[in-house]
Amino acid sequence: MYVYIAILAYVVVLFLTLRDVRIYMRTRLASYRKGALKGIFASALVMLGVLFSLSNPNLGLLIVLIALFFNQKGTREQVFKDAKAIDRLLGKTDI
Repeated sequence: MYVYIAILAYVVVLFLTLRDVRIYMRTRLASYRKGALKGIFASALVMLGVLFSLSNPNLGLLIVLIALFFNQKGTREQVFKDAKAIDRLLGKTDI
């Protein structure tokens, strides 16, 4: 059960990282580049947590939690002016 929680966290971090990469490729804003780099590092930590949760679930989920705290959203420029929720989720920008 704990492994599934860690895998779900990995999927979420990877999705948000790919969203930041997509926004960065469209806008070239430095804050989204920084967010994508943090996401790549956090996804590597979450994958490490997934591997540890196979043998020691408490340690594995602790590593996942640390990675999720590392992947917190920083200050970003406003790229969505009049976008719907699904467009924001997919990373479509108005710029």
